[in-house]
Amino acid sequence: MTDRDDIFEHSIIPTDQLLPNKLPLIPLQGRPIFPGIFTPLMINSADDVKVVEEAYDKGGFIGIVMLKNEADSPSVVDLYKIGTVARIIKKVNLPDGGINVFISTLKRFKIRKTLHKASPMAAAVEYLEDEESDTFEVKALTRALVSEMKEVSENNPLFSEEMRLNMVNIDNPGKVADFIASILNVDKAEQQKILETVNIRQRMEQVLVFIKREQELLRVQKKIQNELNERIEKNQREYFLREEMRTIQEELGETADGNATDYQKFKKKLEEFKFEGEIKETVDSELEKFSLMDPNSSEYIGTRNFLELMTQLPWNAPIADDYDMSRAQKILEADHFGLDDVKKRIVEYLAVRKMKGDCKGSILLLVGPPGVGKTSVGRSIAAAMNKPFYRFSVGGMRDEAEIKGHRRTYIGAMPGKIIQGLKITKSNTPVFMIDEIDKMGSSHNGDPASALLEVLDPEQNVTFRDNYLDLPFDVSNIFFILTANTLDSIPGPLLDRAEIIQLSGYIDQEKLEIAKKYLIPKNLEKNGLKKNQVKYTKAALLEIAEEYAREAGVRNYEKALDKIHRKIVTEMMLQQPQVQNTQSQTESVTIDAPDLYKYLGRPVFDESQIKTAKVPGTAIGLAWTSMGGDTLLIESTSFAGKGGLILTGQMGDVMKESSQIAFNWARKFVLERGNKKSKWFDENIVHLHIPEGATPKDGPSAGITMATTFVSLLMNKKIKPNLAMTGELSLTGQVLPIGGLREKTVAAKRNKIKTIIIPKANERDLEDIPENVKAGIKFIPVTDVHQVLEVALGVK
Repeated sequence: MTDRDDIFEHSIIPTDQLLPNKLPLIPLQGRPIFPGIFTPLMINSADDVKVVEEAYDKGGFIGIVMLKNEADSPSVVDLYKIGTVARIIKKVNLPDGGINVFISTLKRFKIRKTLHKASPMAAAVEYLEDEESDTFEVKALTRALVSEMKEVSENNPLFSEEMRLNMVNIDNPGKVADFIASILNVDKAEQQKILETVNIRQRMEQVLVFIKREQELLRVQKKIQNELNERIEKNQREYFLREEMRTIQEELGETADGNATDYQKFKKKLEEFKFEGEIKETVDSELEKFSLMDPNSSEYIGTRNFLELMTQLPWNAPIADDYDMSRAQKILEADHFGLDDVKKRIVEYLAVRKMKGDCKGSILLLVGPPGVGKTSVGRSIAAAMNKPFYRFSVGGMRDEAEIKGHRRTYIGAMPGKIIQGLKITKSNTPVFMIDEIDKMGSSHNGDPASALLEVLDPEQNVTFRDNYLDLPFDVSNIFFILTANTLDSIPGPLLDRAEIIQLSGYIDQEKLEIAKKYLIPKNLEKNGLKKNQVKYTKAALLEIAEEYAREAGVRNYEKALDKIHRKIVTEMMLQQPQVQNTQSQTESVTIDAPDLYKYLGRPVFDESQIKTAKVPGTAIGLAWTSMGGDTLLIESTSFAGKGGLILTGQMGDVMKESSQIAFNWARKFVLERGNKKSKWFDENIVHLHIPEGATPKDGPSAGITMATTFVSLLMNKKIKPNLAMTGELSLTGQVLPIGGLREKTVAAKRNKIKTIIIPKANERDLEDIPENVKAGIKFIPVTDVHQVLEVALGVK
């Protein structure tokens, strides 16, 4: 880098008399640069950098011309005809490849002839001399310019003291006009017009007009600031800025009052609902308050959100149900396999509803283990009724505000799930599904289950009050569908308000059909496979159900299919990596039972895990849990000791009491028959255990099973194979009824049980069990435990 300041100090001939007739051209995208200015100039374009480097080595003269319009690859035709010649004083190379040059602009020029059209641009130029006018008028204009500009600079902090001194020290009138034009906030096209004006008087008159315009803007700004300073306090900075912007818009004849616009919008929408009474009074009050409210107020957003919610809720009268029964039945049949009794009850329910022409809502409670289709049944009901569907879960919910909303006095308050659902569905007769109501909790924030009582009670929900809305809203037209895995943890008052429909688990044959019709097509599409690219044999599908997915629902079955399809896709892509997707392949894969080990690994359930009573002192019971039915192997043994009964296997209090009753009854039974003497019980300890000790167990339905286990141990007799039992035992030996027989029967069928002993009082429940589930199972109803022992042990 070389400084050329010494050239200007020691040159004998003025620089402007040595200007070349041919100039390399640098295009400007910003504002034009006037003669007589010393300024830095940033050059980023590689082509322009090259031009500057060459010019710097050849004397440092360049022509600076403004572009008419922005262009990626400008040419001479894109430039104005008038520009400024400048000499490079200093050049600084930048790390990014650009350069920063300090230039001294010297004189106007006009492009006379294009020497090189595109980059690097060059032209033959003609230098323009200022046209002198009447000296007296020019002096007067010079004084006016300096005087008016001094006033502007004093009121504008952007003008530095250095600018003011430079303006005063310039003696050439034309350069005074150029200097002032370069520092004024003027459009670049107007600045270019001044650059092109060679007549000094005309140039000064144009600049004087721009100064007057700047003074007027400063006057308006000062007026606005003075008005605002009287109305606001110093610590309201944000308020000051908003008011200043609004005042400027008023001065310009514009208006942007968003508050008034929102008010008119809300008022128009709310008037369409034709509210009466309490609702009308509240809405009118909130609207009036909103119209007077400052947008910067802390309450503004809260009131606006409230009014917006009011306009979005379905306040109009409900529309009567309009659905075709045959279509509704077809939808239920198409969406679900099996569940015939469930679908039958739903169709009956819809038929009665249509016959009555009643649009009032109802409450169904679908109870069953996970994965049996409770949520999908709810969706199908909504589709069958042509109604919008909204689902939310209350599992783990501990705050009643989730149901009834927060009061608007709190920051961030929101309406409850019910009002939110009505806002989303935009209907006052939707289908609402409330999942997992058996898993609600309670805390110091309230009890959500109690809050649901008001929502579901037909006597109260006509005037349901959400805490956020705090107005009566009729939710009696909502069709509520509740889901749960068990009824035990649901409060009684909540159960009273619902019609309960039980969904039992699926047997293996049902799972096979569900896989064919629903799970396999859905999962093939999920993994990018065509319909016929993967085929399953019947044996393979049955083995998946028996050995990998032996639960009540079909979730694990679907996971097993997903695992198989993922591995098939991986194999295809590894064999032909150039193929972009599997659907372009035509090969088909058939999955048979022996292939399952390759894709799914070792079976989760095998024959060794089917519970059997192989030795004396063991028996198989049937249990019901929230996951569905299950078989229960009960074991007992005895050993020398001081007498007594030991219980293990995480039994609950009810089951412990039941085991004690069973042991005392069995002890009495063998003593009366003479199989054991009283002394034996004083010298031996009996130990009862239920395997899978990590799983808590409770309930009285294993009473007859434990009694049979004790008698089998004490008499050293094995029970008959493939036999299970369920029933509560009284101290006198009576067999009392139990619940969950359908689920227990499904579990028994999965575990290849052929005979089930049930309480006589549960015979009526056999009608609720599908025929395909009962097929191959013999049910033996009993009233007394002696009948149980006769069937299981052959003891009379």
